[in-house]
Amino acid sequence: MNADIIHSLAKATLNGSMPFPQIVGELIGEGVEYYHVDYVTYTFTFYSNAGATVTAPLLFQNLPSVSQDFDATALKAAILDSQQHGQKFDVFCERAMRAGVSGYFAFLRGQRVVYFGRQGNQHTEWFLGAEPNNT
Repeated sequence: MNADIIHSLAKATLNGSMPFPQIVGELIGEGVEYYHVDYVTYTFTFYSNAGATVTAPLLFQNLPSVSQDFDATALKAAILDSQQHGQKFDVFCERAMRAGVSGYFAFLRGQRVVYFGRQGNQHTEWFLGAEPNNT
């Protein structure tokens, strides 16, 4: 896992200079198994399948405090806007924080994102087309 490449991919996420699916593909190519976005410490932490980590700052200005209460409906609306309308990452972060998301783990091999709030609430969002069949 090349820290310089990971930092450049984190920066591309922040400034929107690269499509998100391409960023995910490159992260996987660098050996990233999952990453954590922490809205309390304003950091990304990337974890490799070999146990290495790389941390990068989440450098958006004027983000709100994380709401005390978790609003899964508002979170799902923010996720949908990102998936269907290309919502910018800073807007998604603001909406997620207002919905009570204190952070999330994106499991690239597991093809899901687990969002969590300050009181232990959580929501799992599967990558498009990856949700398991519950039959």
